Amino acid sequence: MPTHSISSAWSKGALILTLCLFLAACATPRKPEPGTWAGRPIGTPPAANPAVKRAMISRATREWQFFGGQRVIMEGRKESIPEVAAWEDDDSRYSSRVNRYWRAVGKPSIYGVDCRQPWSAAFMGWVMGAAGVPESQFLRVPAHWIYLSSIIENAVYPGRYFVPRRVTDYSPNPGDLICAYRGHSRRFSTSGYATAEALRDTPTHCDLVVRKSGRNLEAIGGNVRNSVSKVSLRLDSGGRLQAVPRRPWFLILENRL
Repeated sequence: MPTHSISSAWSKGALILTLCLFLAACATPRKPEPGTWAGRPIGTPPAANPAVKRAMISRATREWQFFGGQRVIMEGRKESIPEVAAWEDDDSRYSSRVNRYWRAVGKPSIYGVDCRQPWSAAFMGWVMGAAGVPESQFLRVPAHWIYLSSIIENAVYPGRYFVPRRVTDYSPNPGDLICAYRGHSRRFSTSGYATAEALRDTPTHCDLVVRKSGRNLEAIGGNVRNSVSKVSLRLDSGGRLQAVPRRPWFLILENRL
């Protein structure tokens, strides 16, 4: 066979092999690297379980509907409530529902009749339990800072459902938790990395993201304007959370299921 024919055949064979390898790589995309948090490595993700993630969103949505579907819009410095629904102290149906959340975190004597006990963490603990999330992955506790500290501390281990992400470089998705300081508490975290120690006893609030469409984000939380409310937010052009007066966001918990 002439030399140029052998060379031509070899080139075609190499081209076909290269193309096959490229297509194979495209067909099986690699999982993103886990990354780090405050210099510590984040463990490898758990096995995918989208059914549990859907259950979280479904449970939160069902509670929002039970309370009548209250909506809160936070954009810029403005906050509005275009749809006001039932509040925790309206009647025994709702105060008893709040008591159900408190029971999930070991506080069976608390009801929602006096509007004095912040119950957003109890609500989130109940949602996670009802969705089938093991307590080893998400503590059922009466204050957000406790489970946040646990998740941050345990992020180094493999198979963790939730891991911390900075607000400045991560765009939240359905199933994630978005967290803010509450009231006048402002414990600034180093370079956006909150630590378990810095969060100790810090009043915080977290909502569960239930929908994302372009730059529009919707999240459901308990004890938001005395009800289970759906909050509408506007992301910036890079898909990141924008701080609003009542929600100085400082942390996102990525749901890796």
